[in-house]
Amino acid sequence: MSITRKILTTLIALAVLGLLVVVLMPAPVSVSVTEVKRGPFEEYVEDEGRTRLRDPHLVSAPVTGYLRRVRLEPGDAVAAGDVLFEVEAAPAPTLDPRTRAQAREAVAAARARLEMAEAELEVRQIQYHLAQLEFRRNEQMYEDELIPSEQMDRVRAQRDAGRTAERSARHAVEVARFELEAARAVLEVAEGERAPDDHPCLAARAPISGTITQRHRYSEGPVAAGESIMEIGDLDGLEVLVDLLSVDAVRVRPGMRVVLERWGGDDELEGRVRLVEPGGFTRVSALGVDEQRVPVRVDITSDREEWAHLGDGYRVEARFILWEGEDVLQIPTSALFRSNDRWAVFVMDNGRARLRPVETGRRSGLNIQVVDGLEAGEIVITHPGDRVEDGSRVRAEGGGG
Repeated sequence: MSITRKILTTLIALAVLGLLVVVLMPAPVSVSVTEVKRGPFEEYVEDEGRTRLRDPHLVSAPVTGYLRRVRLEPGDAVAAGDVLFEVEAAPAPTLDPRTRAQAREAVAAARARLEMAEAELEVRQIQYHLAQLEFRRNEQMYEDELIPSEQMDRVRAQRDAGRTAERSARHAVEVARFELEAARAVLEVAEGERAPDDHPCLAARAPISGTITQRHRYSEGPVAAGESIMEIGDLDGLEVLVDLLSVDAVRVRPGMRVVLERWGGDDELEGRVRLVEPGGFTRVSALGVDEQRVPVRVDITSDREEWAHLGDGYRVEARFILWEGEDVLQIPTSALFRSNDRWAVFVMDNGRARLRPVETGRRSGLNIQVVDGLEAGEIVITHPGDRVEDGSRVRAEGGGG
């Protein structure tokens, strides 16, 4: 075999061997990547809340009676002292046949007593008139010294007694007349008759200037003392109530900044924590798990014009800012995994994945602060699968890296 043939054979063998190596070499693993960046960073807890009136006024019926129709509606503005609703006396009860018959007999008896009292008054008036005449005759005779003083005293006493008897009989007539009117009122009352519109009634007035937020009663009808009719509040003093998990609430302090979002407006609203209530409560979650919740009250600090259409009981989402920085190194939490009891990431290095231990700090939603192990601008692999190992050949999805 000539030298030329040997060289040619060797080259062909090397080419075949290289082709086999290329064919048998594992293909690069497609991975998702992201850049390590610096920027604003917020550590926060968030939960759903609702707006509420800080100082609502529940207006109730002051007495038992009959509520006239409530004309005011939710959303109406009222001033302190305005009439909110009126309560009149309850309608007269209906009379059954037996009670009505008794009422007729009571009227007849009252009329008879009145006639008897009037007759007695007539007798007493005649007696008093005679006593007066007798007194005048004896008075003249006494002045002429024709009768003794004892007789004059007796005649004067008879006159005074007659006057007293006449006055007593007149009062008896008045009492009998009142009794007759009362008996007639029971008999003549219409079944279920309401008081006329011009009849005096009790008016409930607004305790404060504000807006009617709820109306529990609007139709006329019987009402009991203390029954809720409507609720009034000042919408300018709305606050947000958020029931946080107790493990989150212990990290929240009064004065912390709160961002209110997804409330229906285009822009986020600013708020401040006013109060973290000291008492919690248990609430069952949608998954049937008992959760310890703590009410947290938030004041809305944005201008009133920005949330003019926000009302009582509206849903909002509150983000409590626990810590924030302007220039923080951060990566997505999806790039992290545990390696030898430490957090680590895979860094893209000339088409290969390089294992890199890192030290993390605060979390913010889907991102996490990197304290040590990475530099801004480096490319890390997110969601690394089982096929990615230290030194593996990788290819960023879309041809990058």
